[in-house]
Amino acid sequence: MADIPTLEPAAEVQLADDDETPKKKRSWLLLSAIIASVLLAGGGGAAWYFMGAAKPDGKAKAAAPTGPALYVLLDPPFVTNFEADQAVRFLQITVQVMSHDPATVEIVKANDPVIRNDLLLLFGNQKYTDLASRDGKERLRAQALEAVRRVVATNGGKPERVDAIYFTSFVMQ
Repeated sequence: MADIPTLEPAAEVQLADDDETPKKKRSWLLLSAIIASVLLAGGGGAAWYFMGAAKPDGKAKAAAPTGPALYVLLDPPFVTNFEADQAVRFLQITVQVMSHDPATVEIVKANDPVIRNDLLLLFGNQKYTDLASRDGKERLRAQALEAVRRVVATNGGKPERVDAIYFTSFVMQ
């Protein structure tokens, strides 16, 4: 009879090893992709949390002030004198306080005499040469804002809720 071909076992083992190698590579690649996805998602979530999108108690971070701007006119205008180059000069300023918070507006109104006192002292200590420039006026406005915020803080309010101080009239003579 004729010889019948048979398969050799070594050849089968070699074929089986060749099939397992791509499966190991695919499973390692899949595992790496899953780990990378989990790390990226965790990093994104941590960045979102620490950048302030959510507070620890779960409440969203407070947004910019909402509602209309509320203005308080400090009337009558401030009039003070100061010395400049051996001459007496006069300064008249009309001031308005802006806030978006009605409670802060009420604190400003209730403490008008204290605010007026502090601002008069501030305005009276200025030099003519400083106030002659725009930068000098802006510095004075920033100092006036801090003075009003101190009064609001002293009286139980939140000083950061005093948004701005505006000089609606500024006359030097």
